[in-house]
Amino acid sequence: MDKVSLAHGSGGVETFELLEKLIFSRVENKLKRVENGFGIDVLDDGATIPLPSGEHIVVSIDAYTVNPPFFPGGNIGVLAAAGSINDVLMMGGKPIAILDSIVVEEGFPINDLETIIQSFLNVLRSENIALIGGDFKVMPKGSIDKIVITTAAIGIAKKPIVDMPKPGDKIVVSDFVGDHGAVIMLLQMGLEKSVEEFEKGLLKSDAKPLTKLMIPLIEKYRNFINAARDPTRGGLAGILNEWASKSGNVIVVDESSIPVRESVKRYSEMLGIDPLYLASEGVAVLSIDSSVANEVVEYMKSLGFENARIIGEVKSSEKFRGYVLSKTRIGGYRILEPPRGELVPRIC
Repeated sequence: MDKVSLAHGSGGVETFELLEKLIFSRVENKLKRVENGFGIDVLDDGATIPLPSGEHIVVSIDAYTVNPPFFPGGNIGVLAAAGSINDVLMMGGKPIAILDSIVVEEGFPINDLETIIQSFLNVLRSENIALIGGDFKVMPKGSIDKIVITTAAIGIAKKPIVDMPKPGDKIVVSDFVGDHGAVIMLLQMGLEKSVEEFEKGLLKSDAKPLTKLMIPLIEKYRNFINAARDPTRGGLAGILNEWASKSGNVIVVDESSIPVRESVKRYSEMLGIDPLYLASEGVAVLSIDSSVANEVVEYMKSLGFENARIIGEVKSSEKFRGYVLSKTRIGGYRILEPPRGELVPRIC
């Protein structure tokens, strides 16, 4: 392609191809990270800077642009705060501070802006995370669509989690996958009045911080967690393909074990979309040493994540090196390909 398309912002194959061409191939290896830290050399949810104490500062930056900015279960303010907090957590860090940059379109309702900012602050307050700086800009009407929030989150990790699943690991998810992506998809298609689950509160975005899950897990099982991510753009399929490609292993999952709400499954199938590619904004995907995987799942349930379960495992394979295989409900296998194109634009 000679022009940027929506697919380039999907977090899938096109995104990585563009970033490789524009950035990764142009940055010398020694400049891809701070010495003894982790940066764009590992392409994780954030980066780390080592401290003399042996701990690491964890830093993550993200821009949030969701259409519509208000949705069942939250708004772009909740999404921005929770998303950046979760990125720090997935690298093994305890979030301590955040900065934000808000760009709003001329004519945006002040009441809506106040609601969004208050929601953002409520999340930080509930997690005891300081707002230490920020920026605010207004663009002429038509120069930007509604509102964009960029956040930079900072945390401290005793020992960072850098994604590298190992053969024998079990793949664990903490909750139903695809909720956020399904909600935004239905709203963008103008189906909100046709979805009775919206009215009943049975289908809503899962956007939320995962501190109550990840902090206890990191403290108790850090040495057994070989990878951790939240499946935002590209969904569960995107994360698993990144892990398989990076580690050179094959990841095998059982579709019947993957928790997907019936409503999400039904509407996704109706629209011809695999829910495994839909974004989640309050779910953790972990690669856990098999010796403690069952114990970890039970611990997650005790923390209130009742839908936590093992959905697959990491295996060594020369034939399927770098692939993700999904066992179907009828007993066969299919290749779960990396996400391509733009299934649902502007979801987070």
